[in-house]
Amino acid sequence: MITQKQLLQWLETLVQVFNDHKDYLTELDAAIGDADHGINMSRGFQKVGEKLPTLPDQDLGNMFKTVSMTLISSVGGASGPLYGTFFLKASAIAAGKHQLTDEELGTLLQAGVEGVIQRGKANLGDKTMVDVLTPAVEVYQKAIAQGDTIKEALVKTVATAEQAMKNTIPLMAKKGRASYLGQRSIGHQDPGATSCYLILKTLGETVEG
Repeated sequence: MITQKQLLQWLETLVQVFNDHKDYLTELDAAIGDADHGINMSRGFQKVGEKLPTLPDQDLGNMFKTVSMTLISSVGGASGPLYGTFFLKASAIAAGKHQLTDEELGTLLQAGVEGVIQRGKANLGDKTMVDVLTPAVEVYQKAIAQGDTIKEALVKTVATAEQAMKNTIPLMAKKGRASYLGQRSIGHQDPGATSCYLILKTLGETVEG
């Protein structure tokens, strides 16, 4: 089982992760976007961090809903609505629960991915966060279905996410600000895909631990 304490620790760690990677993400975004992705993600998760002390008394559904509303209200650009939608869809799966089975975590992540796709209208290959989320969550669900432990499944998930993030470099952006650059967007790693990788990597490290 994945406990509420572990998932709270995941969110707490993300506050620090996005603060540490603020300049890196902004640098990536400067090449093909508005140069604000790192700043926005750091600000959003700082706000989440301020809410965390109130969350242990709530079930996971309300916890993720609070994260969703906080990100939507405090993260600028497309990232706020997209990550907000991810956690909002996750909250519906986690409603009334204080822990998740390995399978339920997969269902929660899949719901989040579907929400992002529905909200952003992006497909695989469009050079967005979908290019990381879709294959990574598929690998997680397949690993759990074939009997892997949560640790084994998350190791595969994070490895897949890292490769998928790198695979955005040769793609031409078809969504968002980067799409305005056309061919000039080729050769740059997508910042949204990178922040997705960081979220999944941190989840893996937290739950494995």
